[in-house]
Amino acid sequence: MPTKLTITDQNGVTHDATAPVIISASRSTDIPAFFAKWFFNRLEAGYCVWYNPFNQKPMYISLKNCKFIVFWTKNPAPIIPFLPELDKRGIKYYFQFTMNDYENEKFEPCVPKLEKRIETFKELSQKIGKERVIWRFDPLIITPNLTPRDLLKRIWNIGNKIFGCTEKLVFSFVDVAAYKKVQSNFIKETPNYFSRENVLNAEMTDAQQNEIVDGLRKCQAAWKEKGWDITLATCAEQGDFQGVEHNRCIDGELIERICKEDSQMVHYLRTGKMSEPNLFDTLPPFNPLKMKDKGQRKICGCMISKDIGMYNTCRHFCVYCYANTSREIVLKNAAKHNEDSESIIS
Repeated sequence: MPTKLTITDQNGVTHDATAPVIISASRSTDIPAFFAKWFFNRLEAGYCVWYNPFNQKPMYISLKNCKFIVFWTKNPAPIIPFLPELDKRGIKYYFQFTMNDYENEKFEPCVPKLEKRIETFKELSQKIGKERVIWRFDPLIITPNLTPRDLLKRIWNIGNKIFGCTEKLVFSFVDVAAYKKVQSNFIKETPNYFSRENVLNAEMTDAQQNEIVDGLRKCQAAWKEKGWDITLATCAEQGDFQGVEHNRCIDGELIERICKEDSQMVHYLRTGKMSEPNLFDTLPPFNPLKMKDKGQRKICGCMISKDIGMYNTCRHFCVYCYANTSREIVLKNAAKHNEDSESIIS
């Protein structure tokens, strides 16, 4: 569990801080794509500041105890040159790499071209290992011209190009009804597809979801026949689908695989305590329920971590993004960003 300690900021002022073992970077913005230099500057400084999105209160986060980082990104290329610094510090990591194909629909207007992202995916997998690069096609969206069958063709095409470069494909179905700002962005940014009257049609019916899952299982079987054993998993979906796991994006079991030589980290994952293990201890197995992040949704399987991202800072401008209110606010925040500042928004 995160410990509490005191840090001294760059102005010589002391603050109470939380010192998490696992950092999530980040569900709220794309740190590898837009804030790589900022992140490594903060790592050197030993702390960063996170602002609560609801009350804007600052939280000081010490990086002293950080032993693992989960990166979330649509474009990790800018952070790849910095990764040896993590290796030098003994900090392990893996990537949740969202690689969708909505180029025709322009749902992700500012991500690199798909072929470039595919090359980056393969490069990253080659550098750090396929178990540490998780492919997300997330979320799955339909339009009057984009059917479940069309999406399956796109997933099949990407999979054939990154064949063998990952061990898992994670997917989810777009949730529009729950987020008013997502509805607003769909209507504003893609009027050719969605209006106020039909915006909820981006969500799939149960039959369409089952069609997708059936098709993904067929892709999985075909890839396995060719020698690529890939797991299918859903992210924060209540539905149970045969042959499909419920994903834990901050995944203690995967972290333990990556950190198997680090006895202190294994001890933490099994017990929630960072103390050095006793030579004669018999550790319990990893318990997802005991280590669950209670700050996340009930159906989320992630283990305890501290996210350090900020809403309204991601410049991919994906129309389905729940973390951005509007393009205007994001650009205003981008103009204020300072790579040496304590937080992403200075």
